[in-house]
Amino acid sequence: MSVCLAVDIGGTKIAAALVDCETNHIIERCQIATPQSQQPVILSAALASLLRPFINQAKFVAIASTGIIDNGILTALNPDNLGGLNKFELVDQIQRITQLPTYAMNDAQAAAWYEYISLTPNNNMLFITVSTGIGGGLVLNQQLQTGARGISGHIGHTVVNANGPMCGCGRQGCIEKVASGTAIGEIGSLLFDCLYSGQEVYQLALEGNSDALNIIHSSAAAVAELIANLTITLDLDSVVIGGSVGLAPNYCHYIQQYLNEKPALYRPHIILAQSGVDAGLLGAASWFAQQQSH
Repeated sequence: MSVCLAVDIGGTKIAAALVDCETNHIIERCQIATPQSQQPVILSAALASLLRPFINQAKFVAIASTGIIDNGILTALNPDNLGGLNKFELVDQIQRITQLPTYAMNDAQAAAWYEYISLTPNNNMLFITVSTGIGGGLVLNQQLQTGARGISGHIGHTVVNANGPMCGCGRQGCIEKVASGTAIGEIGSLLFDCLYSGQEVYQLALEGNSDALNIIHSSAAAVAELIANLTITLDLDSVVIGGSVGLAPNYCHYIQQYLNEKPALYRPHIILAQSGVDAGLLGAASWFAQQQSH
């Protein structure tokens, strides 16, 4: 049995699991909170503590991480998201800890691949996660797109409002700054003159607050516009919606509502994500196991 040590590194938690590469099932799993300190030495120590119990049972390591993985180095279009971890040598650090062949990819790309292999096969699929930020992954002609610099699928930094707020990436009106959970919270806080999280604004919308509901509709309309643009560009068959906002009550219905107003060629099949919290772990394990077998 070929066993992979899969690692999923996010802003709030780091998960590790032994994955049976033949069945793509998790054998054993553990997770810790992501260290609040963004000093590389603190993250390295946390990773070492988490991964060491699994090392002797694995053949290789597959990482799904937030940010851009460029030749094994963790970077971001918006460096503020990573703080002191920008340009962190992720693959080298984990390879040093485990002494195992180590590979890394973006977590949304990993989740996209797992959603794709879990679906009835189709050629072209986009995965969108609408959560604290907005991320994505693309499968075109049955191949996951990672890009030469790890950037492929970073749809959160696609401009949907040229007059919108300035994004940390350096452009105005990125969809992440307009439609993400963070954006929903920021817009709600300005409107209600009180500090609100995106989750709290969404709860107000569910309770019938018309101003909060307008904020959620505006977010869903922006995502629908992005989907339409990418569909006509990439000839998408399906779009899978995930993330805490994407999977919230009614949100996907609102996206569909706005897409239905567009001509048929702009309307791919919209599907709710099914893979849950372990999509990054399982997607990275599956993708890199497949690359090794070729």
